[in-house]
Parts: sequence; C-alpha cells; structure tokens
Amino acid sequence: MSPTEPPAHPSATAERPPIQDIAALRLSGELGWRAAVQAVTAQIPAGQVLSYGDVAAILGAPRAARQVGYALAALSPIEAERLPWWRVLRGDGSIALQGDPERGPIQAARLRADGVVVQDYRVSMAERRWTPGRPA
Repeated sequence: MSPTEPPAHPSATAERPPIQDIAALRLSGELGWRAAVQAVTAQIPAGQVLSYGDVAAILGAPRAARQVGYALAALSPIEAERLPWWRVLRGDGSIALQGDPERGPIQAARLRADGVVVQDYRVSMAERRWTPGRPA
C-alpha cells in the first residue's frame, strides 16, 4: 500500500461473516447496524440486486428498509468506492432518485456495468433479485 492509498474498508479486508450469520451478529451486538448493512451489501454478487427491504429482512428487521437506505446514503466516499451500494434498490426495482441528483445516473451506470438491464431507472427484480445461498 502506498502512503497516498486510503486504508482498505473493513469489508474489503476482514473475513466476511456468512450471510446467514449477520442477523445474529447484529442482534448480539457484535455488529452495529451500519456494519451489518455493509456486510450484506458487500456479498451481493455482480449482476444481482436486493431491495432495501430484502437487506432489512436478512438483518432480522423486515420493517427497517428506510434505515437500510439511510445507512447506505451515509457511506463515506471511500466506503462508496469499495462497497457495491448500487446493487440495492427499491422493492419495485426502481432506483431512488431523490437526494443527490448525480446518484441515480451513477447507480444506473454501475448496474449496467454489472450486466444488469436498466430501463427508465428500473431493474426487473424477478430476473435479478439475489437469493442468498443460491448461486448467482
């Protein structure tokens, strides 16, 4: 690592907990909410997506979709470069366009780079929703 290179994000260097263990780690206090959201998001394979509600349900808090969005919106620029936040969408497959006006086009471009078809800022959840434990 060069002196100008930023330190690696914990999810990039630490061994990721298995997806099925993240909720228990969060509920036991071993992982905070943001870390748990990041741990799930880090494991979404390229070409697949989850909704904010899907992430919340994996974390054992199915009604906390909005809090998942807040956690991802609070990523630092370094975290946002290392974590595939663009793979988390609204439940209907649409990209949330409120807030930063540049985020929606960036998210659509990154999804397309992953091989995901994006039409009118929407992805087919039926085709692209990731099911943890099932090969992508």
